[in-house]
Amino acid sequence: MTTSSDTTALQPTYEQVASLPAFAQMSVPTAFEDLNGHLNIRHYLGIASEGLDESLVEVGILQQWPTIAGSAVFTAEHHLTYLSELRTGDKISVRVRLLGRSARAAHVLVYLLDDEKQRVSYVMEEVFLHIDMESRRTAEWPADVAAALDERVARDADLPWEPALSGSMSLR
Repeated sequence: MTTSSDTTALQPTYEQVASLPAFAQMSVPTAFEDLNGHLNIRHYLGIASEGLDESLVEVGILQQWPTIAGSAVFTAEHHLTYLSELRTGDKISVRVRLLGRSARAAHVLVYLLDDEKQRVSYVMEEVFLHIDMESRRTAEWPADVAAALDERVARDADLPWEPALSGSMSLR
Protein backbone atom coordinates (compact mmCIF):
# COMPACT_ATOMS: atom_id res chain seq x y z
CA MET A 1 0.00 0.00 0.00
CA THR A 2 1.27 3.49 -0.88
CA THR A 3 1.00 5.97 1.98
CA SER A 4 0.60 9.73 1.72
CA SER A 5 4.27 10.27 2.54
CA ASP A 6 5.24 7.76 -0.21
CA THR A 7 3.09 9.69 -2.72
CA THR A 8 4.72 12.96 -1.67
CA ALA A 9 8.21 11.46 -1.95
CA LEU A 10 7.52 10.39 -5.55
CA GLN A 11 6.58 13.92 -6.61
CA PRO A 12 9.10 16.45 -7.89
CA THR A 13 10.21 19.11 -5.42
CA TYR A 14 8.71 22.56 -5.20
CA GLU A 15 11.92 24.02 -6.64
CA GLN A 16 11.79 21.69 -9.65
CA VAL A 17 8.16 22.45 -10.47
CA ALA A 18 8.58 26.18 -9.75
CA SER A 19 11.07 26.32 -12.64
CA LEU A 20 8.07 26.04 -15.01
CA PRO A 21 6.16 29.20 -16.01
CA ALA A 22 3.52 30.33 -13.51
CA PHE A 23 -0.18 30.61 -14.38
CA ALA A 24 -3.35 31.47 -12.42
CA GLN A 25 -1.36 33.14 -9.64
CA MET A 26 -3.58 34.23 -6.76
CA SER A 27 -4.24 34.19 -3.06
CA VAL A 28 -6.86 31.66 -2.00
CA PRO A 29 -10.05 33.72 -1.55
CA THR A 30 -12.26 33.34 1.52
CA ALA A 31 -15.17 32.34 -0.74
CA PHE A 32 -13.24 29.17 -1.75
CA GLU A 33 -12.95 27.93 1.86
CA ASP A 34 -15.05 24.97 2.99
CA LEU A 35 -16.31 23.97 6.44
CA ASN A 36 -12.93 22.39 7.23
CA GLY A 37 -11.26 25.80 6.92
CA HIS A 38 -9.28 25.02 3.77
CA LEU A 39 -9.62 25.26 -0.02
CA ASN A 40 -12.71 23.33 -1.07
CA ILE A 41 -11.95 20.30 -3.22
CA ARG A 42 -13.84 21.65 -6.26
CA HIS A 43 -11.59 24.70 -6.40
CA TYR A 44 -8.38 22.69 -6.70
CA LEU A 45 -9.69 21.32 -10.01
CA GLY A 46 -11.03 24.70 -11.12
CA ILE A 47 -7.83 26.61 -10.42
CA ALA A 48 -5.70 23.90 -12.06
CA SER A 49 -7.96 23.94 -15.12
CA GLU A 50 -7.71 27.73 -15.39
CA GLY A 51 -3.92 27.51 -15.25
CA LEU A 52 -3.89 24.79 -17.90
CA ASP A 53 -6.11 26.91 -20.17
CA GLU A 54 -3.76 29.88 -19.73
CA SER A 55 -0.75 27.71 -20.58
CA LEU A 56 -2.33 26.38 -23.78
CA VAL A 57 -2.48 29.87 -25.31
CA GLU A 58 1.25 29.45 -26.04
CA VAL A 59 0.50 26.49 -28.35
CA GLY A 60 -2.35 28.24 -30.18
CA ILE A 61 -5.30 27.00 -28.13
CA LEU A 62 -6.98 30.25 -27.21
CA GLN A 63 -9.88 30.63 -24.79
CA GLN A 64 -12.02 31.73 -27.76
CA TRP A 65 -10.87 28.79 -29.91
CA PRO A 66 -14.39 27.30 -30.24
CA THR A 67 -15.80 30.51 -31.72
CA ILE A 68 -12.81 31.64 -33.79
CA ALA A 69 -11.58 28.27 -35.09
CA GLY A 70 -14.43 25.84 -34.52
CA SER A 71 -12.15 23.73 -32.33
CA ALA A 72 -12.04 22.99 -28.62
CA VAL A 73 -10.38 20.73 -26.10
CA PHE A 74 -12.44 18.39 -23.94
CA THR A 75 -11.10 16.50 -20.97
CA ALA A 76 -11.18 12.71 -21.33
CA GLU A 77 -9.56 11.64 -18.03
CA HIS A 78 -8.26 13.08 -14.76
CA HIS A 79 -6.23 11.69 -11.92
CA LEU A 80 -6.10 13.99 -8.89
CA THR A 81 -3.58 13.85 -6.06
CA TYR A 82 -3.94 16.04 -2.96
CA LEU A 83 -0.61 16.43 -1.15
CA SER A 84 -1.13 19.30 1.30
CA GLU A 85 -3.96 21.59 2.28
CA LEU A 86 -4.30 25.16 1.11
CA ARG A 87 -5.90 27.77 3.35
CA THR A 88 -7.51 31.15 2.80
CA GLY A 89 -4.89 33.75 1.92
CA ASP A 90 -2.22 31.26 0.80
CA LYS A 91 -0.36 32.43 -2.30
CA ILE A 92 -0.64 29.82 -5.03
CA SER A 93 0.31 29.25 -8.67
CA VAL A 94 -0.25 26.65 -11.37
CA ARG A 95 2.59 25.04 -13.35
CA VAL A 96 2.08 22.81 -16.39
CA ARG A 97 4.24 20.04 -17.85
CA LEU A 98 3.14 18.68 -21.24
CA LEU A 99 4.03 14.99 -21.46
CA GLY A 100 3.00 13.99 -24.97
CA ARG A 101 0.45 14.10 -27.71
CA SER A 102 -1.16 11.79 -30.23
CA ALA A 103 -3.02 12.74 -33.40
CA ARG A 104 -6.10 13.76 -31.38
CA ALA A 105 -5.11 13.96 -27.71
CA ALA A 106 -2.55 15.36 -25.27
CA HIS A 107 -1.28 14.18 -21.87
CA VAL A 108 -0.35 16.75 -19.23
CA LEU A 109 0.53 17.22 -15.57
CA VAL A 110 -0.80 20.32 -13.83
CA TYR A 111 0.71 21.28 -10.47
CA LEU A 112 -0.84 23.59 -7.90
CA LEU A 113 1.94 25.10 -5.79
CA ASP A 114 1.76 26.59 -2.32
CA ASP A 115 4.19 29.42 -2.96
CA GLU A 116 4.28 30.54 0.69
CA LYS A 117 5.23 27.19 2.20
CA GLN A 118 7.11 26.22 -0.97
CA ARG A 119 5.49 22.86 -1.56
CA VAL A 120 3.57 21.01 -4.24
CA SER A 121 0.00 20.93 -2.95
CA TYR A 122 -1.93 19.17 -5.71
CA VAL A 123 -1.27 17.36 -8.97
CA MET A 124 -3.78 16.89 -11.76
CA GLU A 125 -2.83 14.43 -14.48
CA GLU A 126 -5.07 14.84 -17.51
CA VAL A 127 -5.67 13.59 -21.03
CA PHE A 128 -7.53 16.09 -23.19
CA LEU A 129 -8.87 15.73 -26.72
CA HIS A 130 -9.04 17.99 -29.75
CA ILE A 131 -12.71 18.39 -30.73
CA ASP A 132 -14.23 19.64 -33.98
CA MET A 133 -17.10 21.74 -32.63
CA GLU A 134 -19.30 21.25 -35.69
CA SER A 135 -19.31 17.45 -35.47
CA ARG A 136 -18.59 17.40 -31.70
CA ARG A 137 -16.17 14.54 -32.31
CA THR A 138 -12.44 14.16 -31.90
CA ALA A 139 -10.34 15.42 -34.79
CA GLU A 140 -6.65 15.59 -35.61
CA TRP A 141 -4.82 18.60 -34.22
CA PRO A 142 -4.42 21.47 -36.71
CA ALA A 143 -0.86 21.44 -38.10
CA ASP A 144 0.21 24.65 -36.33
CA VAL A 145 -1.11 23.50 -32.95
CA ALA A 146 0.41 20.01 -33.43
CA ALA A 147 3.82 21.57 -34.17
CA ALA A 148 3.57 23.87 -31.12
CA LEU A 149 2.50 20.96 -28.90
CA ASP A 150 5.46 18.93 -30.17
CA GLU A 151 7.85 21.80 -29.36
CA ARG A 152 6.41 22.11 -25.86
CA VAL A 153 6.56 18.33 -25.27
CA ALA A 154 10.23 18.31 -26.35
CA ARG A 155 11.08 21.31 -24.15
CA ASP A 156 9.35 19.78 -21.14
CA ALA A 157 10.99 16.38 -21.78
CA ASP A 158 14.36 18.12 -21.41
CA LEU A 159 13.61 19.14 -17.83
CA PRO A 160 16.19 17.67 -15.43
CA TRP A 161 13.55 15.89 -13.30
CA GLU A 162 11.19 13.02 -13.86
CA PRO A 163 7.45 13.50 -13.44
CA ALA A 164 5.52 11.10 -11.19
CA LEU A 165 2.67 9.61 -13.22
CA SER A 166 -0.43 7.88 -11.88
CA GLY A 167 -0.09 4.98 -14.31
CA SER A 168 -3.85 5.13 -14.78
CA MET A 169 -3.88 6.84 -18.18
CA SER A 170 -1.92 7.22 -21.37
CA LEU A 171 -2.31 8.39 -24.94
CA ARG A 172 -3.91 6.03 -27.41
